[in-house]
Amino acid sequence: MPVLQYRCPSCGKEFEELVKKYDEKVTCPDCGTAAERSYSGKMFSATGAQVKKCSGHCSTCGGCH
Repeated sequence: MPVLQYRCPSCGKEFEELVKKYDEKVTCPDCGTAAERSYSGKMFSATGAQVKKCSGHCSTCGGCH
């Protein structure tokens, strides 16, 4: 289960959430608005190596396998 970064479009709160799947719907803990994924920071593959070109959109990428 991955820990992903999120940002609330309503109140601007940035937080991390443990999710079962990368496309799971997450709400802001402060205001309850649907949160958006935040793709800041470094991206790493499943092997732990840093990915050179990662968009963060796992459903469209095959480079982390």
